[in-house]
Amino acid sequence: MAEEKKWFVFYTKSRQEKKVRDLLTKRSFEVFLPLTKVLRQWSDRKKKVEVPLFNSYVFVKTTEHQIVEVLALPGVAWTIRHNDRPAILHEKEYNLIKRLLETGLTLEVVSVPDLEEGSTVQVMDGPLKGAVGHVLSKSPAKFMVVLEAIGQAMRVEIDPKLLKKL
Repeated sequence: MAEEKKWFVFYTKSRQEKKVRDLLTKRSFEVFLPLTKVLRQWSDRKKKVEVPLFNSYVFVKTTEHQIVEVLALPGVAWTIRHNDRPAILHEKEYNLIKRLLETGLTLEVVSVPDLEEGSTVQVMDGPLKGAVGHVLSKSPAKFMVVLEAIGQAMRVEIDPKLLKKL
């Protein structure tokens, strides 16, 4: 029986995410590198550029026995681990990241340890209807989706009237 492919999480060397994505794609791996547009300012101009949503993270849909093959590529530093196993981005989380990116809302990614405990909520209307996440206690307008397996979270501003406490 063939081993099921899952979204494994890999850590890349600094600023190597796009190069790693291109290398993996050339080797026929299915790769997910969520990108977001940010406004960068130089001394003479401002420009919108695409940057990785999660710095130094790339997601590869593969089997567990092919992890060694991915790790052998230049630019890939290591696999992220969760509970002493290779971390997996679940299909539900993958789809939620894609939905958040499609909304066009400004996203901010923060490390989970920096979060304060908040209420678990569900979005009741709008482009994120049905999404479950957390509200930061400091700012009720900040909606948080935690991706536990990779120790990251996405934060997006949302109207508090659209949230229902669970």
